[in-house]
Amino acid sequence: MRGPRRSLITLVLVAAAALLAPSAHAGPLMPIAAAPEQPDHADAIRYAASNRDAAPPGANDMGCKPTAAHPNPVVLVHGTDATAYSDWASFAPILKAAGFCVFAINYGTSPDGKSNGYGVIEDSAAQLKSMTLSILQATGAGAVDVVGYSQGAAVARYFVNRLGGSYVVDRWVGIASPTYGGTMYGVAPVVQAVPGATGVVAGEFGPGLAQLMAGSDFLERLNAGGDTVPGVEYTSIATRVDEVIQPYTNALLRDPGAHNIVVQDVCPDTEVAHFTFTYDPTALRLALNALDPANARPPTCVPVPLGAGILDVVLASH
Repeated sequence: MRGPRRSLITLVLVAAAALLAPSAHAGPLMPIAAAPEQPDHADAIRYAASNRDAAPPGANDMGCKPTAAHPNPVVLVHGTDATAYSDWASFAPILKAAGFCVFAINYGTSPDGKSNGYGVIEDSAAQLKSMTLSILQATGAGAVDVVGYSQGAAVARYFVNRLGGSYVVDRWVGIASPTYGGTMYGVAPVVQAVPGATGVVAGEFGPGLAQLMAGSDFLERLNAGGDTVPGVEYTSIATRVDEVIQPYTNALLRDPGAHNIVVQDVCPDTEVAHFTFTYDPTALRLALNALDPANARPPTCVPVPLGAGILDVVLASH
């Protein structure tokens, strides 16, 4: 067991550098270019590399009108150095087929315009707030539900908890949420212990990433007084083998009433990774259940070996 785990740690470090490298150019806040559904994260990353303005299939139709069965549009919020398309090219069409109006944002553009999920989370959350208000106005809906992946979960939670989002958000769903921050198997604490190193990370990879290190001032402020606010249903979906958020319990909410789901408690043989989470059918079924409890059903458990898909994501990111 020690050998495979050491190999996985090595892959994590390589993957982190690859996924956080600047990419071609930033797309618009709400991308609208038509694009195909993708079966996995690596294929979506490859497509997005040359189609940065692509919208996830079925998403960002301002003419969509919510139904009585699904009155809340769903807003999808991507992770670090990603696009709406690269993270949501599988889940958006699932939501559309289930009857939801679906929207997805490209937020936190870097100063050089080459990366998303880069800027400070407070500013990214303000962008999400602005887009949400536009969606409510266009659709006539009274509220939305938000689903955030990785950094996107923190962006969405800051919007809900600190920018008045609780008045217009009914459900918050986090997938691999850095609720109490990530350590990447001890790398983050080392960076935080070296004077000036956090600033180097922020300058190279974006202040948003630096804000999500466990113990950061940002997370201390966001979680002060509780990690949820009244009036919103919270669901956090985590994996025990998360290669970014360690310990995995840092992805879970601690306030009473929050709903935490660990994938392996539902499907023990599904060892889904952080970098492949938004393309895992078990995780997506659990997220859909949280958004549509009236039609919830148990996921069909699909075995996923430890580390599966990570290398392909690394290669796609180069």
